[in-house]
Amino acid sequence: MTSLDKPTQDTDQTQPDARAVTEAALFEAFGGVRGMVETVLPGLLFVAIFTVNKNLHMAAIAALALSLILVVVRLAMKDTVKHAFSGVFGVAFGVAFAMFTGNAKDFYLPGMLYTLGLALAYIITTLAGVPLMGLILGPVFKENLSWRTRNPGRKKAYAKASWAWGLILLAKCAILFPLYWWADTAQLGWVLVILKIPPFLLAVWLTWVFLAKAPAPIDVFAEMEAEEKAAEERKAAAEAAGGRHRRED
Repeated sequence: MTSLDKPTQDTDQTQPDARAVTEAALFEAFGGVRGMVETVLPGLLFVAIFTVNKNLHMAAIAALALSLILVVVRLAMKDTVKHAFSGVFGVAFGVAFAMFTGNAKDFYLPGMLYTLGLALAYIITTLAGVPLMGLILGPVFKENLSWRTRNPGRKKAYAKASWAWGLILLAKCAILFPLYWWADTAQLGWVLVILKIPPFLLAVWLTWVFLAKAPAPIDVFAEMEAEEKAAEERKAAAEAAGGRHRRED
């Protein structure tokens, strides 16, 4: 059994800075305050314009333009653009759906379907023993998949977090899909804007609570570097020993 396969004890002891590390990792994974704002603004602009003048084309173009501006701003600041780009793609799909059907409510449909799919993914992967939250945050914590076999306490925390995300997103879908059929575009849009951040913050907070109490992540990258360094030292020692034997002969 290699060191990468050896199980660690399931303990509630965490490193002193575990909470700070967890908070920083969550901000990196989910974009922080700025990422949340960037996900809300395009949809807010769309529903605001459509509420005022009922012009689907103007609202859609304005929302897409704002998403592109947010990406350009991040590029100009040499900041990460992954969250802004995801917003652009989401808005672009919404614009395409709405333009194709001529129904302004369809601007929101791709995002709603994505939310439903993501909720199911969290639940299904957790039931399968590979909680999605662990797959998302494992690389951020530099533990990759070590939590699956070597850190059972951490796997349990990822499972709890994935259940939280799945159930919160399902509850959100339970509100939005009936409104898609029964409410008008403006009503659906404003409810969507209102439900953008609070459920997200609740899920992130629960994730932070579960992980902050979990065992510390195993830094598999540091382990691999240590093993490579030890192998190089053993090789150098062997070569040095071989050189001494040849000189003695």
